[in-house]
Amino acid sequence: MSDKADNTCAWAMKNPLEREYHDAEWGVPVHDDVKLFEFLTLEGAQAGLSWITILKKREGYSQAFENYDINQLAKYDESHVQKIIEHYDVVKHKGKIASVFSNARAAIELQKEFGSLDKALWQFVGGQPKVNHWQDMSQVPVSTEESKAMSKFLKKRGFKFVGETICYSLMQAVGMVNDHLEHCPKK
Repeated sequence: MSDKADNTCAWAMKNPLEREYHDAEWGVPVHDDVKLFEFLTLEGAQAGLSWITILKKREGYSQAFENYDINQLAKYDESHVQKIIEHYDVVKHKGKIASVFSNARAAIELQKEFGSLDKALWQFVGGQPKVNHWQDMSQVPVSTEESKAMSKFLKKRGFKFVGETICYSLMQAVGMVNDHLEHCPKK
C-alpha cells in the first residue's frame, strides 16, 4: 500500500466520523480544563459502547452538558437527569448522566487542590506525552499502570465511570499517550 491514508490506525478506517476524529483530535495533547472534562465525560459515556456511538452523539452531549461548563454542571444533581434523557441526544443511562454532575463537583475540588484539572490529570505521565511505538493495534494495551493509578486517584476523589480502561482511553484521547501506530501518518 503506497497510499498514506491506507496506513492510518485501523480503528479509524470504519467510519468517516472516526477518521475525522482520529486525524484532528485523537492523541493531540489537551491542556484545557473544559476540553479535558468533555473527554472525561465522553469516555465515561462510552463504557460498554462503541466510540462511534459517542461521536455521533457528541453535539447532543455538548448541548445537554452546558458546553462542559464545570461550574454550571456542579450545580445540578440527579433531579436534572430526566430532563436530559427527554430532551437531548445522549446515551440514556441515568448513572452515566448523573455522574457528569458529581464529576463536575469533584473536578472543581481537583482544580482547587492542584490549580487545574490539567495538572491533576497530566501528573500521571509526568506532564509530557508518552509516545508508544506500536506496529499493530493488537499491541496497544487497554490499561496501564498509569491508567490504573489515575483511576484509583479519581475514584478516591469521588469521580464515577473512571475505571482503568476508561482512564487509558482518556489518556489516548487527550494526548497523554500517543498510541498512533508507527506507520500512521499522524504519528
